[in-house]
Amino acid sequence: SAVTIQPACLGLYCGRTVLSINGSVETYGECGVCPRGQRTDDNKICRECVGSPDRYDWLYLGFMAMLPLVLHWFFIEWYSGKKSSSALLQHITALFECSIAAIVTLVVSDPVGSLHIRSCKVKKLSDWYTMLYNPSPDYITTVHCTHEAVYPLYTIVFIYYAFCLVLMMLLRPFLVKKIACGLGKSDRFKSIYAALYFFPILTVLQAVGGGLLYYAFPYIILVLSLVTLAVYMSASEVESFKDLLVRKKRLVVLFSHWLLHAYGIISISKLDKLEQDLPLLALVPTPALFYLLTAKYTEPSRILSEGGNGH
Repeated sequence: SAVTIQPACLGLYCGRTVLSINGSVETYGECGVCPRGQRTDDNKICRECVGSPDRYDWLYLGFMAMLPLVLHWFFIEWYSGKKSSSALLQHITALFECSIAAIVTLVVSDPVGSLHIRSCKVKKLSDWYTMLYNPSPDYITTVHCTHEAVYPLYTIVFIYYAFCLVLMMLLRPFLVKKIACGLGKSDRFKSIYAALYFFPILTVLQAVGGGLLYYAFPYIILVLSLVTLAVYMSASEVESFKDLLVRKKRLVVLFSHWLLHAYGIISISKLDKLEQDLPLLALVPTPALFYLLTAKYTEPSRILSEGGNGH
């Protein structure tokens, strides 16, 4: 039987789309970009993404979903002021906005109407940056084969941020206008203005560094949770367990950091071997305990006074 020999499909992510299937015989198109929702296999054929995200993929999506929520909470707390009683309601509203945005994002993703999504497996870092691997066979003409090889982990984050922004603009201004009585007219909307700045920053961060974040986010969580906890406890002048119990807000902040720390540990270990990985969660309170036990020895005033006495 005659075999049609096609020219080689150059480029790391260029592939041939399947035009028709007649029994076990497939007819392929020209070498080029794969349609959305497909990526090339080992034979340079565009195949539909039929898998589902693994545990690490879901943890990554959870991290990207948490970023705007944590920033919302930070700026709400920053601008609410000590006398304002509206902070708690704004925190709850921000949680509601991000939760609804996440659910709607999953529902509109393929398959539509379900909380499940189909995806392609991430194989290496270059899968996130297919635009950098467009081949130039004659060094003059570039064959554009840019597509989402990590479908839908790259674009689903942008969709989620868009829904977060829309829901915030629909809900938050009316809420703040009603309840933020303790703040001035110019101050009560500052947390919303802050979101209008950090959402574009998060979008650019995902567009440029999505692949790097995918591999580094567990370590980013661990480092940030440690640093921010130390800064908060230092700024709040927490030096003992008694200082923590004085205000409930401090306990809430402490437990929030513990949850983030646990999330980072789970993301690193992936809980592949429960009998080995679960004991690691016992390390979650260790940084806070270490800080409380050593804070009295590192107090600046004490160090300065002892230094003065030495002279």
